[in-house]
This record gives sequence, structure tokens and C-alpha cells, in this order.
Amino acid sequence: MASLGAFLRLIGAGWTLVRNDALLPRELDGFYSSGVRTAASALRVFATRRDGRPGERLARSLERLGPVAIKLGQLLSTRADIFGRTFAEDLGRLKDKLPPFPTGEARALVEQELGKPVGAVFATFGDPVAAASLAQAHDAMLLEGRRVAVKVLRPGIERRVAADSEVLKLAARLIERLAPPARRLEPMGFALTVVRATELELDLRLEAAGADELAEVMAADGYMSAPKVLWEGVGKRVLTLEWAQGMPLSDEAALEQPGLDRKALAANLTRAFLAQALDHGVFHADLHEGNLFAAAPDRLQAVDFGIIGRLGPTERRYLAEILWGFLRRDYQQVAQVHFDAGYVPAHHSVAAFAQALRAVGEPVFGRAASTIAMSRVLTQLFEITALFDMRLRPELVLLQKTMMTVEGVARRIDPDHDIWAASEPVVRRWIARELSPATRVKRFAGELETAVRNVSRLAAAPPVQPIAVVEPERNGALLWFALGALASGAAFLIGRLL
Repeated sequence: MASLGAFLRLIGAGWTLVRNDALLPRELDGFYSSGVRTAASALRVFATRRDGRPGERLARSLERLGPVAIKLGQLLSTRADIFGRTFAEDLGRLKDKLPPFPTGEARALVEQELGKPVGAVFATFGDPVAAASLAQAHDAMLLEGRRVAVKVLRPGIERRVAADSEVLKLAARLIERLAPPARRLEPMGFALTVVRATELELDLRLEAAGADELAEVMAADGYMSAPKVLWEGVGKRVLTLEWAQGMPLSDEAALEQPGLDRKALAANLTRAFLAQALDHGVFHADLHEGNLFAAAPDRLQAVDFGIIGRLGPTERRYLAEILWGFLRRDYQQVAQVHFDAGYVPAHHSVAAFAQALRAVGEPVFGRAASTIAMSRVLTQLFEITALFDMRLRPELVLLQKTMMTVEGVARRIDPDHDIWAASEPVVRRWIARELSPATRVKRFAGELETAVRNVSRLAAAPPVQPIAVVEPERNGALLWFALGALASGAAFLIGRLL
């Protein structure tokens, strides 16, 4: 049961949006139905702060509502192709330009976490250079002369996140109860995923470990890099990294750097994300412009590793096969993978779903991204998911959210970015490696070894409550029969694979 405080905070959130005319903004009256337009007019009576554009009013509201709401604004700000460039830019300040807290408080927190004076670790410790929803970054210099960025959590942020999380879960429960059509989007599963990811961001020791792991992963391909972790400057509320190379993409001047290859930069972003997810099963799940630094000609460096996404082998295979099917425009294969994965209920027709996918895919293939109305494509996809009873998969929320963010940022870097062409080398490499006959034989051999080991354990285990006495000779015969069946099956499958 939600607390009274959560109900009051949820009402307060709605009131904040209404006061800023950010819930049903007047600029969108032409898109509302007559009933919604009437409701919007009634609510607008209470709007006391109508100054600014819709994006500015929404940014102002989300900033007041707290870190979880700000995360939503950061996601929306990456999709100028859907919501419009002006709206996205107005929300852009939520990425790293929020009001900072005093440097004195930051220094006190650093000393408390590291157990020593700031001067014992840093030669200089400057004012904040960026401030986001959960933390802010300071420009500092180590005693040895190396320039670093020191990330410090906001004071009291744990309590604020806990309160916001309770409100988000309450909102999800109300949506499930009051809006039955929305249940297939798994509001509670989505809310729990967001809450858990945000909770993990509150321990910067975990972020340091994630940054270290992803630095190794990124180095394998070179599409993206990560600053080195300075472990002597790491605590639960403090993280020290080498100074990021380049300019943050949240700075408009970043894309105007001399010698910058915007097309290659956008391609590297898409390939970096896919290589992380497909090849390693771990990916940076917060790749908005405020967390990405660019340098000529096409170098990308990521920061802020608080949200890490992970995929198991099965999810990675489904993702690769879906992308590969789209790349080859094999809609029947894409549809079949959706059914095999359980993304589409089995009572639907694979052929009909393939037909629906063709209706989405064919109009966009071969066209420049700048000519595609992504809002219409997403609307069509949403209608198709409803038609085929597709539900949101909570375990894939971070993947889907990051894919949406990456595509939006890549299109801002290069308005004509072709996400399919950029994806093709990474997906082709994965398919060639993971679905080759040799790899399948190796995988099957591993599964066979596990099966034999399990059968051996079963045969060796003493019976708990035997129903009938079985001769030892027969026990041995059963074991050899099982092993023989496994060997025969192995020979048959290997023959099919080769």
C-alpha cells in the first residue's frame, strides 16, 4: 500500500504541471480531441506561470519534481526528431545544467567519504563544472599534476529518490487500475526497473566498477572510450575519473569543432552501443548528450556509468537476429524471432505480424533520416504492438530506452544518420561468429557435457524414497541407455549443423 505522503506528492506533481501549463499545453490545442480540449481549458484556469515555450515550462516543472522526473526529461530531450528541435533544446538544460550545490558542501562530503582532507588528495578542487539530477562534477587536480573530474552526490539525494520512487510506483499502480489498455505496457514493471536503476546510481563505488568494466569492453572495438578510474578517490558518495577528452555534446559548439567528422561520429555511437550489448552483454544505459564527449575527427568518450544495462545470451541472440532480419528485410524471419522469444502471443499469426512489420519497414529503408517523420513511425509501431497484444518486457526496458536515446543523439550529430547502415558491420560480425556451424557445435558440446554431468549426478545420488527395488545391473543399464541416447542425439544434431 502506498503511503499518504506518496498520494500527496503525486497530487503535488500534477499541480506543478498544471500551474506551469505543462500538462496539456495550450500550444497543442489543435491536436486534442474536443473532450481533452475542454479539460485543458478548465485546468488552464489554475495556470499561474504561463511564460516561456512548452519545453521550457516542462523543464521547469520536471526540475522542481526531482531526479526521477528529470531522468524522463533527459530522455525526451534526445528526440528532437519526434518532439521538435526547439522542445528538445529547451529540455536540454536538464542534462547537466541544473543548479549546483555549494562547493563547500562538496568538499566536506569528499573529506567524509575519503577519510582525509581534500588537500591530501587534490592539489586543487574547483567549483562545479556540471550539475545533474543526482550529482555534480568538479574540476580538480591530483597532487601529481593529473587533471581529474570529481563527482559528488547531492546532499540528501537518497531521501529524495526514495520519495520519488514511491510516487512513481503509485502512479504505475493507478495506471494499471484505471487504464486497462495500458496494462500491456507493464507500468509497474517499467517503474520497478527505473527505480532499481536509480537506486544503484546512489553508490558511486558501483559506478566506479561499472566504468572500469566498460572501459575494458570499449577498448575491444575502439568505437568509444571511458576515462580511467582513480580508485584512491572513490567512495560511496565520491567518484574520481581522469578528465574527459573533447567537448560535451550538450554544448552546441561541440559539433562545430574543426576537423570533426559528424557522419563517422554518429556511426561510432551506434556501433559502440551495439558492440557493447551484443558482444559483451553489458552496455552504458544513459548515453544522452550530457554524458558524451566528442573530439576530432570522430572520437567519443562516455562518462557517468551509474546506469549499466545487461543482457543474457538468449536476449543477445534475439536482438541480433531481429536486427539482422531487418537489415536483410526478411520480415518473416523477424516475425518468427518475435514469436520464438515470446514477445508476441502464440495465438497470433506469424505471417500477419510479418506483414505488419513490412508496412513499417519498407517506407523508411533507403531514405535519409531527415526525411522520415519518426513520430509517425513510432505511432504506427505503437498501434501494431496493440494489435498483436505485445507487452512491455521489463528485462528489456534499459535496452529499449538506450536504443531510443542513442538513435536520437546520433541523428542530432548527423541528421541523415542511417542507423541500419551503421549497425550492419557489428550485427554481421555477431551473426558470423555466434551462428556459424562451428559455434553451434561448440555450444551443443557444452550443453551435452552439462547434461552428462547431471545424469551422472542423478545416477550417483542415493534414492530418497524408493518405490521399488531396482537391481544394480539395471541401474547401470539405464545410465548407459541415457548416455547412448544423448550421444545419438549429439551425432544427429552435429550432422544437421554441418
